[in-house]
Amino acid sequence: MAQQNQRPNREREPNGSGAQEPNFNWRGLLLFAAAVALIGGAFYFKNPMGNPEEMTLSNFIKLAKDGRVVKDSTMVVVDHGSPVDYIKSKVLDVAGAAPETARPVRVMVNLEYNRTLEKDLHEAGIEVPIKADNSNAVVGMLLNFLPIAFILLLLYFFFRQQLRMAGKGAMNFGKSKARMLARDKNKVTFKDVAGVEEAKEEVQEIVEFLKDPKRFQKLGGRIPKGVLMVGSPGTGKTLLARAIAGEADVPFFSISGSDFVEMFVGVGASRVRDMFEQGKKSAPCLIFIDEIDAVGRHRGHGMGGGHDEREQTLNALLVEMDGFDTQDGVIIIAATNRPDVLDPALLRPGRFDRQVTVSLPDVKGREEILKVHAKKVKMSEDVNLAVTARGTPGYSGAELANVINEAALAAARRGAKSIIQSDLEEARDKVRWGKERRSLAMSDKEKENTAYHEAGHALLGCLMEHTDPLHKVTIIPRGPSLGSTMYLPTEDKYTHRKNELLDRLVMIMGGRVAEELIFGDVTNGARGDIGQATAIARKMVCEWGMSEKLGMVDYSEGEEHVFLARDITRNRSFSEVTAQEIDREVKKLSDDAYARAKHLITSNRDKLEIIAKALLEFETLDGDQVQDIVKTGGMSKPPALPPSSAAKKEEKAEATKPTPTTPTLDFPGGLSGAPA
Repeated sequence: MAQQNQRPNREREPNGSGAQEPNFNWRGLLLFAAAVALIGGAFYFKNPMGNPEEMTLSNFIKLAKDGRVVKDSTMVVVDHGSPVDYIKSKVLDVAGAAPETARPVRVMVNLEYNRTLEKDLHEAGIEVPIKADNSNAVVGMLLNFLPIAFILLLLYFFFRQQLRMAGKGAMNFGKSKARMLARDKNKVTFKDVAGVEEAKEEVQEIVEFLKDPKRFQKLGGRIPKGVLMVGSPGTGKTLLARAIAGEADVPFFSISGSDFVEMFVGVGASRVRDMFEQGKKSAPCLIFIDEIDAVGRHRGHGMGGGHDEREQTLNALLVEMDGFDTQDGVIIIAATNRPDVLDPALLRPGRFDRQVTVSLPDVKGREEILKVHAKKVKMSEDVNLAVTARGTPGYSGAELANVINEAALAAARRGAKSIIQSDLEEARDKVRWGKERRSLAMSDKEKENTAYHEAGHALLGCLMEHTDPLHKVTIIPRGPSLGSTMYLPTEDKYTHRKNELLDRLVMIMGGRVAEELIFGDVTNGARGDIGQATAIARKMVCEWGMSEKLGMVDYSEGEEHVFLARDITRNRSFSEVTAQEIDREVKKLSDDAYARAKHLITSNRDKLEIIAKALLEFETLDGDQVQDIVKTGGMSKPPALPPSSAAKKEEKAEATKPTPTTPTLDFPGGLSGAPA
């Protein structure tokens, strides 16, 4: 129905008031008309008398004797230098008629054989000088070439801009694409950077050195040649570089690592040299290279034995940073999130003297970042950013900025004048777990299966001692999943204990176990759980030394950062027997977690039933409400019914009445459900 309703609208659009009429190309029409007129004029001037009548010489002389040839002094015999020539003249239909009525004729003659032509014409009373008409030939040739010249001029008019750009590009292939950042356009300073105080202090030292170099040179210190900022995506590396440009009173050039490499050999190295030449002319200056791993990858690990343009560009960069011909005053600041693939020669002191780690912010840093971005939007007075900061562990600076932006968009959709705390909470969940998809049509059977699956996760999360606190559980599709069980740690964690990992494995198995116990069958909904549990178990065995049988030996193969050709050809450092033992240990951890999960859910099946029925009725439960169910078997503060559930409940109450013999579980606030 939706598609049928849209078709008439699309048909009416071209004729509607909102449709835009195409702009008529008056310039092209005028140029086309001029070309047609010029070509027509060329043909006209080439033959102004029209098509002359062909006539024999004898008839022409006879007409001349009869007085029907117009005696024009300009009549000539056209001598082209060839045996065959022509007499161009005009004849009258009746002797004595007006000259205006004469018609043009052309008489073919042969001057080589008709040697008495001039005498014969004289006897007939016509004086015709015989001479070569070279001017007419030149004019004809010019008229033939004029349309072609006009067409060439027309093409040049249309493509002159492209020709200029092509010539400019051809001359600038080897020029650097570094852009100088104007101070009046860059409004970012260190006040706008929060959450990375240590990194900010290290780069601020460079700015102070550029402003007052004598202060550091008194003790013999020298300015660092390069600073490499390393960190996960979204932690603020590029923002920090822009802040350096805003604070430093020196020229600042910015360029991306991908701007060096082109399809032409030698262009990257030429651009590196040109970039440093520009820097030396403006020294002291700063050059920022974003995503330097695009040009600074490890040499000698490419596929095949051919010449690598990237390696040549890297060699030029190494020489310019610390080669024979070096000059002080040019500081390189680079950013990357893949330091493992950089060439070791690029990381040695003298080139990149200092590596600045830009890590994820802690709870205090997250609060400062939220305050920076909250200045740009309208916040309600009762909003507590500290609560949002505690509820966003592991969020990067870019994600926190997105949380504020999504909260502002949510408030605008509601028609509110400011952002409230619930907007921030919804934005936090949307950024991390995806947007709710309430419009997804799910059958009652699938919804029930999802409810028991998520109830299994939530129940075990509350029963386990070493898991993170339960934040929320929902059966509303969010992102790629049909339901979600969300956990948020109470504090920032940098290490994981073995007991925490084992309990987390048990909690992950809860969804599949609940499906098996309730329905006697399983679905593919646990695909993500299986992958997550396998990854944790394998890291425990291979990387973290948490297997009693295999001990503290590193069996990892570098799966996290695969580098083409280096990791493909890498051989395993352990035998096939050890590999089989690793697989058995990983499976043992998963099987033990599944057995523990099955025992706990079987022992607390009544609570699983209550949580699942509550999810079917309310769709979303907070962590405190699930904890209340696990401890007391009910909810002291149940959530509000969603609109769909409230409407269904009213319809059901009007259609049927519950029998007094049916056992029910009553909750404060109206939640009731029959145990399975």
